[in-house]
Amino acid sequence: MPRPPVRHAGRVTLALCVAALVGACSSFNDATRDMANAITLYKPEVVQGNFVSKEQVAQLQPGMTRLQVRDLLGTPLMTSLFHNDRWDYVFTIARQGVKPQQYRLTLFFNGDALDHFEGDEMPSENEFVQRIGRDKTYKVPPLEATEEQLAKFPAPGASAAAAATAPTPEPPAGGYPPLDSPR
Repeated sequence: MPRPPVRHAGRVTLALCVAALVGACSSFNDATRDMANAITLYKPEVVQGNFVSKEQVAQLQPGMTRLQVRDLLGTPLMTSLFHNDRWDYVFTIARQGVKPQQYRLTLFFNGDALDHFEGDEMPSENEFVQRIGRDKTYKVPPLEATEEQLAKFPAPGASAAAAATAPTPEPPAGGYPPLDSPR
């Protein structure tokens, strides 16, 4: 017995609708891809760890205490209960439009004294600033003062002597006594 033509027409219509939807999806994907390329999405800057510069590594000396190393480099990113004599300093930075960077420095201790260290070649502070800049070049100002600039500020010992000879201000009537006791 032949099938009724209505049922066959429904299947053909359904197949044509599916084909049209699949064709529309591919053009929709092309349009979406073009729009995504035109719009730059925000990607947050991710900075993890401690940046250790070439200048800091140059100051490391075998025999330094853990406290001296911590004062110089900061607290290590990773310490292990199983490797008590090893500190790992890891630094990663990922910024939009800049190549991601990662640096690693491992320090080995013998008791409380620094034995040796190994890791990546660290950039200097100036090199690091240049690497994280997008299109700008930054000039780091010199950290030196001329004699004329230093003359504008009193010597540290002179300001302490002047403060010791200065009279102590009287507290206001009915007010609180001064915080520092008179010398």
